[in-house]
Order: sequence, then structure tokens, then C-alpha cells
Amino acid sequence: MTEIQNGLHEECGVFGVYNVADASSLLYYGLHSLQHRGQEGCGIVCVDENGEFYRRKGLGLISDVFDADKLSQLKGSMGIGHVRYSTHGGGGLDNVQPFYFRHKNGNFALAHNGNIVNSKQLSDMLEDMGTLFHSTSDSELLAHLIKKNDNTPRIEAIIDALNKLEGSFAFLIMTENRIYACRDKDGIRPLSIGTLGDGYVISSETCAFEVIGARFLRDVEPGEIVCIDRHGLRSNFYTEDRHRKLCAMEFIYFSRPDSDLEGCNVHSYRKESGRLLWKEAPAEADIVIGVPDSSLSAAMGYSEVSGIPYEMGLIKSKYVGRTFIMPSQSLREMGVKLKLSAVRSIVEGKRVVLIDDSIVRGTTSRRIVDLLRESGATEVHVRIASPALTHPCFYGVDIPTREELISSDKNAEEVCKAIHADSLHFLSRESTLKAAKGRCELCFACFSGEYPTTIYTDTEN
Repeated sequence: MTEIQNGLHEECGVFGVYNVADASSLLYYGLHSLQHRGQEGCGIVCVDENGEFYRRKGLGLISDVFDADKLSQLKGSMGIGHVRYSTHGGGGLDNVQPFYFRHKNGNFALAHNGNIVNSKQLSDMLEDMGTLFHSTSDSELLAHLIKKNDNTPRIEAIIDALNKLEGSFAFLIMTENRIYACRDKDGIRPLSIGTLGDGYVISSETCAFEVIGARFLRDVEPGEIVCIDRHGLRSNFYTEDRHRKLCAMEFIYFSRPDSDLEGCNVHSYRKESGRLLWKEAPAEADIVIGVPDSSLSAAMGYSEVSGIPYEMGLIKSKYVGRTFIMPSQSLREMGVKLKLSAVRSIVEGKRVVLIDDSIVRGTTSRRIVDLLRESGATEVHVRIASPALTHPCFYGVDIPTREELISSDKNAEEVCKAIHADSLHFLSRESTLKAAKGRCELCFACFSGEYPTTIYTDTEN
């Protein structure tokens, strides 16, 4: 990812287990596989055979919050978990999920990936009706909307509540004896179901299935509520207005390369985007390098089709803290070099094609290009495996305001000059869609400004 110290972040990931012994341990390993989706906090809620809920959450990584003793206290064969990166509502322990709610019709827990764009309107309405919120997260809204439907069956209350939400979401709702897996009507956020013995698992990404020995069963469809209980799987659609507008950034950056999104492997997608980059913008060069980690697959594809050797010209350290907190510009520059270093013996005297997944503000792109030149690269041709980011995202991706996006008011030639590159090309929207073979649509809002839902005035930047 280009913006090493303050770039794009996905909001969170969810994982659920139904009817599998030692559910808390499986939740730990599943959430560990989703750790890339959120590192600020995490939590697990389990339910035992008597309908008793057991909860634990904390700030930090999975390995910081949970150990064997703490996991053993989370009893039961059913549970849901969550990893969080804060965007809407900010951070703090109160906003770490899953949330737990007591209710006269039955207690339940809830975990959410995504962002509700009409949260201000809904929270104002609920507060006027006497609702008290325990967090500043928009995820809590669904629980209160469900609780307002006191005298209806739980599935009807969930359907009614989901129809009031605008935005992106993958919700897991767990009661004393079942889990509901819900996905937004546009399918912006991914959610998949797998099988494990006689039980089921649910995850934001399929990469979490492999580590626990589960087998992929199917995706939750846009606008679908899948109920998982002793009867197996039962499906309801809460709306007929459904689309397949999966967030393009899930393919481009956020998801792990070993995940499959709606039938398309992420590594294969990125590699194909690299091939298409070469077809759109070939470069005369000696080596192809990728910015670790999410751009390496695209660099492989560019190299494969062009015949230009792929080299590991940049090395990323995984043990360095956030550089933007350093007190001076010189120290921040040194921090960037600690995080990402060029291999002089590889790039010196070479014409380099630098593949990256995106450019946000452009400041770190410029530093990387300068770093390669300082290490002896004679030319640096930048190829971006996505269209130019021109608009903020309101669906759970922490994209800055439009004013902070370098491509919002600069064309490719101007951006090229700003980042000190010899040439620059962004992958076209057509090729971005083409790389996901068989798809006819994705959410391109951050590239086009065409949002799949209404965007309310209080969310606009």
C-alpha cells in the first residue's frame, strides 16, 4: 500500500462459529486470519448449551487480548468475533465489538463490518424515542432498531431493521440458539459461509476457513439473511432491490491474496490486473518491482506478460511503528526508510517499473520513487493497479477527504510530476472490472464519485 503511515484502512472483520466444539479457539484462529482487517481491538462472545453468554474484548491484536486461559473461559459451541479498525465513531474500548444486548425477547450479540451512511438520522430518531447508546459506533443502531420491534418474531424484526439502513454491512447476530448472517443489498462488504463437521463457520474472508480446516460452502448473497440453527441453513431476502457491487478495493488491496471473493481468487485478480497494466501502459525497463505486500501479485503479472524480470527491489519491515507520530520531518523520513528499503544491488543502474495498488495523498509515493533513485535507479516508471482515487468512501474504508486525495484535482501527468516519476499510468476502470472475470459490476465510488446508495449531507466531505 502506497501510504505506509496513514493510508487506506478497512474498518473490520467478522467471524462466527455454529455447532463446533471449543468454538472460542476456532474464533481465535479465524480472527487471527482476519487481523489484516483491523488491529485496534478485538472481541469474542460465546454461548453455551444453557443459553449463557460469555464475553471478552480488548484493545490491541488478537494475541494481546486472548490467551489459552481467557479462551477457556469462553464456553460453548457457538460464538461470534470481531476485529476492528476505527473509522466511524472513533476508537476506544466501548466501540470494540461484538456488542451484547439484554432484551425481554432474548439476549443477543452483534458484530458488524461496514458503515451505515444514514446513522445520524437513525440515531437522532432513536434518541427522540428514548434510546440510550452505549457506544459511538454506528453498528449499535441495528440492535436498537431490532429491540424496538418488541412484539414481532426476531426474523421479522431483523428484516424491518435492515430495511431502515443505508450503506454497507456484513452483520452477524447471535441469539441463545442461532446465528443470523446478514449482508447489505448492494453486496459492498463480503461475507461467506463454510462447513466444519456438522457445524458452520461464517467469515468476512474465505482465508479464515483454511486455517481451521473448514470448507467453503457459499457466499451470503446481497440483501440476504441466512439463519443458522439446528435446522441447518434457512434463507430470507429482506429486499428485492439487490445488486452485486462488491467494493473494488477488496480485490485491489484489503483482502488477503488467498481469499476468494464471490468466486474470484484475490491473488489471481491482482495478477491479472498486472497483465492488463502492461497491455495499457508498456514500459521499456530492466526490472519490475512491487510495493510490498498487496502489489506483489500485480507486479508478477506485469512481469509475466512483459518478459521483464520480476525482482524483490523493495523490502518491507514488519516491526516498525507508525512513522507519522515522530516529532520532526527528518525523523519521519528516516521512519519511512525503516519501514521500506530499496535493495541497492538490485536496482542500481536499472530502469525500474514500480507497481503499486493505489496512490492516496502521493507523499509516500514520492518518497519511494526518491528512495529508488537514491539507490541508483536510472528511471522509475510507476504503474498503479487501480484507477485514480478521486473521491472519499462512506462504506467503511478510511479514505481521506477529497481535498487530501492527490488525484482529485490533478491528472496523471501532474501526479507523475508530483511524485518525481518518469512516467505514470493508472489502470482503467474497464480493466479493473475485467480482471474480476465474469463480473459486470463493482463499487467504483472512490474512483468515480458514483455512490450506490444515497449519501447524506452529514457524511459528505
